[in-house]
Amino acid sequence: MDLQELAGLVTGRRAAAGRSVVVGISGYGGSGKSTLARALVEALPDAVRMRGDDFLDPVRVHARSDDWAGVERDRLATEVLHPFREQRPGEFRRYDWDLGRFREPEPVPRADVLVLDLIGLFHPETLPLLDLTVWCDLDLATAVQRGMERDRRAGNDHDRVWNEVWAPNERAFAAAFAPRDAADVRFPTG
Repeated sequence: MDLQELAGLVTGRRAAAGRSVVVGISGYGGSGKSTLARALVEALPDAVRMRGDDFLDPVRVHARSDDWAGVERDRLATEVLHPFREQRPGEFRRYDWDLGRFREPEPVPRADVLVLDLIGLFHPETLPLLDLTVWCDLDLATAVQRGMERDRRAGNDHDRVWNEVWAPNERAFAAAFAPRDAADVRFPTG
């Protein structure tokens, strides 16, 4: 599958639903989720991207857990996914990583398609709120290497956290929830 085929699938899903739809993009950290989400939004008319990093707890995301406990799924569902899918007004708060605090509330965007990219997204709490699920199909070792390289280019040395926390979190989440198998689409990002 390529980007145009994926965009066509999203358009078809939107038409069949008869309402705005949420496309969830997940995969291992470093697998290309954000890159794919940006490209998909550019390929679709009336689509917006919701950055998953805005829904990470800044402390818990750096701690070992078997279910990516640092992903604030309840806040994401309550503040964004429910209002968007129900086409009703809502507000959400982004976490500002540079300032170390939440930003002021902003309105939930309105569009035909909301594209959300996030680690640990294909979880029982959020899967029912996603109309199409896309897994960035890249093996964990390659994704971790890419993630570490990306962070180094940005001036962040997170190698220890990648090796001791994030990669083990990914393995445990995959064992518990089989997110690759839960995906409607496995999109090659290698």
